[in-house]
Amino acid sequence: MSTFLGLPTPPPRSPYGTGNLRGDRPFPRAAHDELGNDQLRRNLGRATGTIRAKRLSVTGELPDWEALRDAGAAIKTDALRRLPELLEQLERKVTEHGGTVHWARDAAEANDIVARLVEATGSDEVIKVKSMATQEIGLNEHLESVGIVPYETDLAELIVQLAHDKPSHILVPAIHRNRDEIRQIFLDRIPGVDPELDNVPAHLAAAARAYLREKFLSTKVAVSGANFAIAETGTLAVVESEGNGRMCLTLPETLITVMGIEKVLPRYQDLEVFLQLLPRSSTGERMNPYTSLWTGVTPGDGPRDFHLVLLDNGRTAALADAIGREALNCIRCSACLNVCPVYERTGGHAYGSTYPGPIGAVLTPQLAGMHEVKGDPNSSLPYASTLCGACFDACPVKIDIPSMLVELRHQHTEQTGATPEKLAMKAAGAVMRRPTLYTAAQKASALGRIVAGRDGTISRLPPPLSGWSDSRDTAAPPRETFRSWFASDAGASALRAAAAERASVETDPEPDTARADDRGEGRVTRGSDTMNEEDAT
Repeated sequence: MSTFLGLPTPPPRSPYGTGNLRGDRPFPRAAHDELGNDQLRRNLGRATGTIRAKRLSVTGELPDWEALRDAGAAIKTDALRRLPELLEQLERKVTEHGGTVHWARDAAEANDIVARLVEATGSDEVIKVKSMATQEIGLNEHLESVGIVPYETDLAELIVQLAHDKPSHILVPAIHRNRDEIRQIFLDRIPGVDPELDNVPAHLAAAARAYLREKFLSTKVAVSGANFAIAETGTLAVVESEGNGRMCLTLPETLITVMGIEKVLPRYQDLEVFLQLLPRSSTGERMNPYTSLWTGVTPGDGPRDFHLVLLDNGRTAALADAIGREALNCIRCSACLNVCPVYERTGGHAYGSTYPGPIGAVLTPQLAGMHEVKGDPNSSLPYASTLCGACFDACPVKIDIPSMLVELRHQHTEQTGATPEKLAMKAAGAVMRRPTLYTAAQKASALGRIVAGRDGTISRLPPPLSGWSDSRDTAAPPRETFRSWFASDAGASALRAAAAERASVETDPEPDTARADDRGEGRVTRGSDTMNEEDAT
């Protein structure tokens, strides 16, 4: 007698309807609206152009930059292959140093864990150092729903929070805002701000600093993210440029870190690679102004209670995909966003996810899926790219984003079923297999010249082909097809003339030629003997 234990099932993705991994509109529709925002496009063009130039400058200084990229890719790939054992080692080391580790399968579990830990301290406020993981799971919204007020301390995150907005960039969340907009946000939302505040960056930063300093000194609980976690030692790392992270990580009595499980690295020594790759790729700096490292709890120094929340939320599902798992190598530098022509024109909000740009177009579908509901907006993300390859060239850990986008498009078409595009391709295949039908179709296509403009293009096609012409022009059919030209007397005559010319070139000996050399001096050439004209005279 045998017992059937059932077939293995794939790991679950991030549950539908939780967190911020799915927009409410497909990318093309959202992008269409964003393209109409001239201010947004000016802000993005100026910011991404500046960051690109700085990045190229500082990466060009390193003779071993490509070797560093190779090392970073190898370390991350090795870590993903050994992820279960490394996470267990990390848990063991954190616990040995006085910390507590919590495992969260999804956003709901992570939010509940953090809320429970905050409530246990008796505090109704938390300060936060920038963390994309907490944005991904919607932690701020959950804390507010249970009466806990979160305060973002990163300047850009603070701007977004005060404006009741959403981040538009991985590294610079308020990249879509200019100085005048930020000034008005501070005047409207920060209590006690100077009504004469101007838009000078230093003055805006000073206003934010004065507001946040009180929170740093009075709030007992902090929530942080982590750029890296070291399995060998149990050490966590945060890199930032303002010092807000240092304040959050040292002043509060309780520190709660929410970290995606893919952030783990095997050895402490691995940091020497990533602390060179990350700042150069992200902000074009040689090193981060603030790099904070902590290991558990140290008596008399820093927080007295440390909790690490290890977040899955679809990462195991991505790991199970032989092609898609490469997206988990991402170190959140945003280099791919800064070189992407699509992102530069649409901004991050059009992607509908915490993770915008090229990496978001592959990571979001891996974490949250593309077919959870009919017309899932995530299914449009793999098409939010020109496949130009700039993201692959810029990625510090060499994630092959273009190939992953193509694979996700393949998965989407396989799971979608019958679509107008599939039916059109099937019809085209049937025509191309039948010479008579193919010839007739070519002749019929000549009618397209009637609707072509003076520039020789067709700007508008009727449904269902309007989806194509809405975003690109179509060249008008030629007056004569190649097949008809090839079968005509003119074609036969041209081919005979070309064949005769080629035959004469192949059979005639090399003629004497007179030519001028690179300096413009006259030279006479006969066989292998060469002399100046004045010598010949």
